[in-house]
Amino acid sequence: MKTKLYSIGDIAEIIIHVGLDKLMDDTIESLTAACLVFNETDYSIPARDGFNYTKPETGLLEWMPAMKTGDEVMLKLVGYHPNNPDRRGLPTILSTAMTFDTQSGHLSALMDSTFLTALRTGASSAVASRILASPESQNLGIIGAGAQSITQLHALSRIFDLKNVAVYDIDESVSNSFQERAKPLNLQGMQITACSLEQVIKSSDIICTATSVEIGAGPVFFDSGLSPGVHINAVGSDFPGKTELPYALLQRSLVCPDFLAQAIKEGECQQLEKEQIGPDLVALVKAESGYRAYQNSTTVFDSTGWAFEDYIVVHLLARYGQQLGCGREIELSCISTDPRNPYAFLQR
Repeated sequence: MKTKLYSIGDIAEIIIHVGLDKLMDDTIESLTAACLVFNETDYSIPARDGFNYTKPETGLLEWMPAMKTGDEVMLKLVGYHPNNPDRRGLPTILSTAMTFDTQSGHLSALMDSTFLTALRTGASSAVASRILASPESQNLGIIGAGAQSITQLHALSRIFDLKNVAVYDIDESVSNSFQERAKPLNLQGMQITACSLEQVIKSSDIICTATSVEIGAGPVFFDSGLSPGVHINAVGSDFPGKTELPYALLQRSLVCPDFLAQAIKEGECQQLEKEQIGPDLVALVKAESGYRAYQNSTTVFDSTGWAFEDYIVVHLLARYGQQLGCGREIELSCISTDPRNPYAFLQR
């Protein structure tokens, strides 16, 4: 009864072997394929829950479970602490994923999912944008240029022939460092410019918002000057009361949540009545041809982060790891030689 442990070195080995572009492409396609066949009989996925707090600093620790019926449970623990980069030199989002066998309850695998969270968030935006944004989109706007923005750019660059990327962050040093941080990506011929918020709004065919705006401090921009057919991937809302987009914009847009039960509590959808909300990600993918008509309209993907996305990406990385022989098996569980004697393991 051993647990497969994937260290950061194992994840790096997988990425180096597979390549960043193929890994992103495979993630986008895996999420798309999984949405096409998803049904609630095969999976049980409740909205995430956890602890939101303001002391000693604003933050949260949440659990995001997903169970494949009769098979296994994937559980992701995720922390959001916006002061991490400046005060501790750590990412705003730290996360760990684990899988459990539903026959015995044994912890079968454990891996860091800080990278995986950014990867699947970018890929999810690409899945939605491929349906809702104009296929001719060439101008990407980034509002909030932290860690999540890099995978947003990467994923969208795999779907669209992007020419220009306009970047804005409330911290100018973050905007100015974006191009350097994006260097691992294959972005030849793409112009990346740190600019004002107004320039991002006016120049973009697709906008990604990934900010750490405080609860009640939104929106991060107003419903003015946007391109008529702009598509927006709203990534930053993950708290009740924390929103990035103006209500007027949501009212006149097709708003598609990744996971409705969660988005109405934590996402942009918390500003709307249920009848104002469009299809979720699964419905969008399953009826893709029917929603292409919105490519010339204003659309929003309300991306709060869905545990099903994590389930798919954890298994994608695990498959790569198995093929490459990555990861090591360790004994974490206290398994006794006599299952009715909790002290029996001491005799081993």
